Amino acid sequence: MNSDLSRRSVMTRMAQTCLGVGMLPSMEHLFSSKAFAAGEGAATAKQAATARNVIFLYMTGGQSHLDTWDPKPDNKEVAGPVKAIKTSADGVRVSEYLPRIAKKMHHATVINSMATNTAAHEQANYFMHTSFGLRSTIKHPGMGAWLSFFQGPGNPALPPYVYIGNDSRHPGAGFFAKKHGPLMVNNPEAGLQNVRPQKGVTDDRFAMRRDLAGALDAEFQAKWDTRGVKAYADMYDDAVRLMKSEDLVAFDLTKEPEDVRKAYGKETFGQGCLLARRLVEHGVRFIEVSFGSWDTHTANFINTPRLCDTLDTALTALVADLEQRGMLDSTMIVVSSEFGRTPKINQNQGRDHYPIFSSVIFGGGIKGGFTYGATTPDGAGIAADKVGPPDLNATIGYALGLPLDQVIYSPSKRPFTVADKGQPLTHLFA
Repeated sequence: MNSDLSRRSVMTRMAQTCLGVGMLPSMEHLFSSKAFAAGEGAATAKQAATARNVIFLYMTGGQSHLDTWDPKPDNKEVAGPVKAIKTSADGVRVSEYLPRIAKKMHHATVINSMATNTAAHEQANYFMHTSFGLRSTIKHPGMGAWLSFFQGPGNPALPPYVYIGNDSRHPGAGFFAKKHGPLMVNNPEAGLQNVRPQKGVTDDRFAMRRDLAGALDAEFQAKWDTRGVKAYADMYDDAVRLMKSEDLVAFDLTKEPEDVRKAYGKETFGQGCLLARRLVEHGVRFIEVSFGSWDTHTANFINTPRLCDTLDTALTALVADLEQRGMLDSTMIVVSSEFGRTPKINQNQGRDHYPIFSSVIFGGGIKGGFTYGATTPDGAGIAADKVGPPDLNATIGYALGLPLDQVIYSPSKRPFTVADKGQPLTHLFA
């Protein structure tokens, strides 16, 4: 028997047992045609990472590109009452609803040619987060889970990544072990709940209870030595490690000066962006902050300005804060949604679901003051350089230095790569 192949087989089995997945490098096609076929079409571009951290700002519900990043002031039928304004970047215009961030667009690349394959919320949300279609037979990892799997946590005492919001549809760790999934924080101002022992429980008493629980569970864990049982036990170990960590202070927004908190806006989204900045400072490498209610089927021109004001305030503060602290170059801020809204204004002065939209990237090695792709004059079609959610995710992975072509086996022995067949937009980098 080929000794190299035998060693490879042993290593693969160990990975499947310990991590819940198997992994094969891009050269695995020498040993497995199935793995090679799965890797076909995956991006092969590699570079030294330009970003260490990602803050993903997700506009839940379908943000209108026409009223934010891709206004069409010359087409009154499509634009409605919305005007375009100049920005700090020559040739880049945004909606008048975003006057503050307009002054920071020299740090941004606007992708105005995003197109998804569905205009249904759940399916498009899943596709944006995972690069894969929604299936009943498997759950795919989000980008934060891929980062955790390949590169580990930025701070071993804290979760590998954090989700700030209340969207129960988030894919989390997908088919990876649960330790690669996000810590879910519903209210950024409440800090982490239940992370301190009950009143009167000393450290010694707490340790005794942990030892007793471990002894009671030992027989069960030995009998049922499965991935799920191990993940459950690991969850307790991680929780105890977090409880004892001095980095818990990262979740305490009261440590921030009042003027800083006010700059981000007092809304939950703004405070979530501030929490994201604090978490990056403490070594958490991937944070998602969600901001809902963009599903403007009715009263679009009443609701969208209000939503944009909240986004404009928080995003501007986040960009300025990271820039001032010298962290913008190493932190990529991504603003995206699951899809856009129709150019046609409906009878309720709203916009309906539409598969074309915009995404924006700040920092993390990206070019500043740049627009990529374009829609047609009426905003209804892609005029140049179509970009899909897998391409955006591949671009994020490229910035983080992830191996986009490396094949990973799920527990069901199905092979996958980061961002599926998405291709990174390498020319967007400085």
